[in-house]
Amino acid sequence: MNGPTSLTVIRMLLAALFTVFAMIPTRWARITALLIFVSAAITDRIDGEWARKKKEVTDLGAFLDPLADKMLVNLAFLVLVYQEIIPLWVFAIILVRDFAVDGMRMMAAKKHKTISASFYGKLKTTFQMAALIIILLNTLISNNIIGIIGNIVLYVSLIMTIYSGADYLIKGYKKFIK
Repeated sequence: MNGPTSLTVIRMLLAALFTVFAMIPTRWARITALLIFVSAAITDRIDGEWARKKKEVTDLGAFLDPLADKMLVNLAFLVLVYQEIIPLWVFAIILVRDFAVDGMRMMAAKKHKTISASFYGKLKTTFQMAALIIILLNTLISNNIIGIIGNIVLYVSLIMTIYSGADYLIKGYKKFIK
């Protein structure tokens, strides 16, 4: 358990803490939830750069990092669906993509092959986190322009979700054919 992996575990704990505060229907709790989410999103960037820069990339870290990202993002989407801020079908597409990609990765792992994170997968996560930050901010200030920007970024993230999912599945399929 090195420094970057510890930071990933902290992101997982922050995801759970975010959910608790996001569900409390007070302004101070939503501000706290937003600050927790932003802090957790920042750790995603830091732990990866730290691991690569210090050459501390581990199998455990490589396993936990995408799991922590999915916990943070999917719990935030779940809260926003529950609060009827984003449509359920958007979250459903995100979940289906995640299950499909994870399933493909598990099948590849059984054959001792890996499907590493792609640029598009990382871009998808960045867009999802940005959309969530903007939407969470808009729950506090309720500004039409910020709401529109949040929706645009959300739907761009949805396009990236579909595209990156297809990219992973195609790469996985090709690995099984070889």
